[in-house]
Amino acid sequence: VQGTGGSSAVSKCSAAARGYIQDRFLRLLAGRRRRRAPLIHRGYYVRARAVDHCVQDFLLKTQSHPRTQVLSLGAGFDSLYFRLKDMGLLHHTMVYEVDFPNVVCQKATLIKKMEELSALVGDTAGEGLGAITFSGEDYKLLGVDLSELSELGRALEEAGLDSEVPTLFIAEVVLTYMENSRSDALIQWAAEHFPQACFLLYEQVHPEDPFGRVMQQHFSQLNSALRSLAQYPDCEAQQRRFLGRGWTECSVMDMNEFFMCCIPEEEQKRVQALEPFDEYEEWHLKCSHYFVLTASKGMEPSWTPLLPSVAGPHRAGPVGMAGSIPAAVCAGLSGITGLRRYGHHSVLIKPDVILTTGGFGEENGQHCRLRNFHVLSNHAGCWKAGCVTKKHPDKRWGERLYHTVSCLSDSLALVVGGRTSPSSAGLRMLWLKFPETYNASDPDDIAVELVNLQPAAEPATLRWRHSTTEVTFKGEQYLFVYGGRSALEPVLGDWYFLHAQELSNTVIAVEGPVPESRHSHSACSWEGGVLIAGGLGAAEQPLGSVFLLRELEHGFQWQAVETYPPLIPRYSHTAHVHEGKLLLVGGVWFHASSVPGITVIDLVTGLCLDYVINVEHLEWPLMLHNHSSVFLPNEKELLVIGGGGNCFSFGTHLNPEPVLLSLTSILTS
Repeated sequence: VQGTGGSSAVSKCSAAARGYIQDRFLRLLAGRRRRRAPLIHRGYYVRARAVDHCVQDFLLKTQSHPRTQVLSLGAGFDSLYFRLKDMGLLHHTMVYEVDFPNVVCQKATLIKKMEELSALVGDTAGEGLGAITFSGEDYKLLGVDLSELSELGRALEEAGLDSEVPTLFIAEVVLTYMENSRSDALIQWAAEHFPQACFLLYEQVHPEDPFGRVMQQHFSQLNSALRSLAQYPDCEAQQRRFLGRGWTECSVMDMNEFFMCCIPEEEQKRVQALEPFDEYEEWHLKCSHYFVLTASKGMEPSWTPLLPSVAGPHRAGPVGMAGSIPAAVCAGLSGITGLRRYGHHSVLIKPDVILTTGGFGEENGQHCRLRNFHVLSNHAGCWKAGCVTKKHPDKRWGERLYHTVSCLSDSLALVVGGRTSPSSAGLRMLWLKFPETYNASDPDDIAVELVNLQPAAEPATLRWRHSTTEVTFKGEQYLFVYGGRSALEPVLGDWYFLHAQELSNTVIAVEGPVPESRHSHSACSWEGGVLIAGGLGAAEQPLGSVFLLRELEHGFQWQAVETYPPLIPRYSHTAHVHEGKLLLVGGVWFHASSVPGITVIDLVTGLCLDYVINVEHLEWPLMLHNHSSVFLPNEKELLVIGGGGNCFSFGTHLNPEPVLLSLTSILTS
């Protein structure tokens, strides 16, 4: 548990070094320095922002009081006191920090050694009295085990904590490591002993969905299990926890809601532009699994720092599910490490043959961007997989993620876009040539030739997280390249018609309301046009719109597709059309009470129904984002290949095996 505090300090220090947070004291307290990934920076930024937002609101609301107190529980190597003192916000406030005795001893030693820190603390006195390890004019460090409540109370009383003074308690990922009976007692003790009190809590939530299971496993492996999650699995349960233990007011937000509602738009844009970034799914999932809670009692005026300044993705009730869809491991494809990947693409190149390319995954026991291709073939009802032989050097392929592959004939497919790193300029188009005939019982027998090409439309294709869809206009076949993002533009809303044979950009008139720019959306061919659904918009917020690009005599027309009830905004899903129904598979949304399963939209009536995926027969978390899926119309099944991602600091999760989803019950009703 103490190790998590040191790791947190290093991550905050790295975020400060990259400009996410303004804190010159972190580098003095963190000890070691290590540069973290952009995803970690964002995660610690929103955490620091939430704590600062609430603490400064408390100090502002209580500035008319002659004295106030801040008590930071499990403070570790946090720099809060020094930051507030440096900003001139502690004119009449005493700050107490409590942690394990050896932690506060280390911190006290650091403060004494660093003139920049000791100068802010001022005269020291009273050290070594009981649990007081360090004492300054308005700052005291106490070495006490928080789970020993009577000992904590005595130590705080000796240190001069005054129960009659307005007091803010801070517990930043602390209580969850304690037994529930002890943390509950601490929450109740604070309410009972302090007539004017506020409590700020930041910790984890939603343990049972796929991301939550990976998160729990990570902390268990660190021997620091998250104990509160079983009894308090969601924000509402945490709210009831405080209201039932003496606190009269309580507000709670998950971090997606906090980021959108309590951080000004200009500041959001600043943070989003600090580093090349392309891990949106993991960022939003991380934010949906942490919350900030504020509780108060006896405060005049009332303390409500979590009132949103703008409307946001407020927590709705549970998503109504129309039924469930069974999931089962695809037996013939189990145990093939090359299919453990995300950000890849899978396409039917023959009626019973699937080509899977690119992405990030597992190869020779290592996680890396994948160069290998795999072929999956269904022969006599039995699936097999093989690694493809590629002709010509790998440099033509690159190490491609978030590309598209469109099959244009029995022997030819076109690769459009993709990236290596988020700062790359995007990758060029390639032809993939494969034999017209094949032995379906031996997928290893298929060879694919990579052919470079440099068409006039090349600049249009230097993008990723886009869609490429076949359309027909005046009897001619085109590829409609839409949306996505590039190294220069975080979201694109333009489109191009590539002539399928010449690969030249053809100007075709398009009328109607232009859809909002987006990436990570879905696109399906339908009746000669394209159905676009969902995606991530310019503000990094999921979209719930559905558009049809339909063919007219002189061009195409954008037409909004109304759904009832409205489609829940999502992105990073896949989609298929079958007999007038649009099927959306998985993705990421902000409804933290559940994860997206399969949504069926009737394209005639607009009826929109959500179905949960029954994973009781899977022994591992099924993450349905950054996956690929292929619809098998004869069997009325979906084959889901890969999926997963880098789960914040909890490790990378790759769905270990392809999964079959049986849609018989929902497509025959």
